[in-house]
Amino acid sequence: MKKLINDPEAVLADALAGIAAAHSDLRVDFTNRIVYRAIPKADGKVALISGGGSGHEPLHGGFVGTGMLDAACAGEVFTSPTPDQMQEATKVADRGAGVLHIVKNYTGDVMNFEMAGELAASESGVEVATIVTNDDVAVQDSTWTAGRRGVGVTVLLEKIVGAAAEEGRDLKAVLALAEKINGSGRSMGMALTSCTVPAAGKPTFDLPDDMMEIGVGIHGEPGRHRVPLAGAREIAAQLVEPILADLDFTSGPSIVMLNGMGGSPLIELYLMYGEVAKLLEKAGVKVARTLVGNYITSLDMAGCSVTVLNADDEILKLWDAPVVTGGLRWGA
Repeated sequence: MKKLINDPEAVLADALAGIAAAHSDLRVDFTNRIVYRAIPKADGKVALISGGGSGHEPLHGGFVGTGMLDAACAGEVFTSPTPDQMQEATKVADRGAGVLHIVKNYTGDVMNFEMAGELAASESGVEVATIVTNDDVAVQDSTWTAGRRGVGVTVLLEKIVGAAAEEGRDLKAVLALAEKINGSGRSMGMALTSCTVPAAGKPTFDLPDDMMEIGVGIHGEPGRHRVPLAGAREIAAQLVEPILADLDFTSGPSIVMLNGMGGSPLIELYLMYGEVAKLLEKAGVKVARTLVGNYITSLDMAGCSVTVLNADDEILKLWDAPVVTGGLRWGA
């Protein structure tokens, strides 16, 4: 294992120290492993909190800032944060208008966020609403989830709903928008290699050089099938076709994200997006906005995922609204 680390057991603590050193607009609670905005948003606005296991950067700490999240809880690599972390983040981030928990559909995340919401409501009186993202068309159930996994739509949702909260919409309206976004997007991923969790010191799964995994999860969970390695054109088809078969994206504009899993260079991601764009155009999908890069990763896994989101004028306006975070930044 070759990684830029000191001690496999101290990766998260050292990374949080690096985040604090690199971003003066963020505040890190090292005891509870929470990343906050250094300057909270105005009183009377809904706060957005997310979190999950580390190893998916920039998700979620990289999306804390103006126009997106108010706080993000960091668990150990691929391990859910604890209810205590989430409760603390909920209490601190609340600006008096309630808090929306944005939760990816993994069993530990869902259970711990639910417990945290109940504790925060009973002990601090904070009004908490929850959206559970479940956009992955690859599998219906896996070891980590009951139902579809929450993946790429989580990033788009945090941006769009974050802009709505910044505008001053109330908790009921913010939750309704989040539910709309979650129901309007689909994702599919693939892997060329496994990832290596630092504490394990070896690849999570064995994938021969001449094979690839279609539908792989962001923790290395098995996908739909393992198939012989193919060219980018064929890979794009195996990702796009299941997405288009699951939901109609031809009725209006769409936002499309070509996301890297952490180990594929940007030149390959742009190449892949070019193939995806051809398929979407042929299918009658009108792409209004695009995002290409590493946004929800799986450590050093080579591979990518595609996310397509149905949009409208309201969603595009919120997408274009200013955002200032480590992972996304425009319009400011």
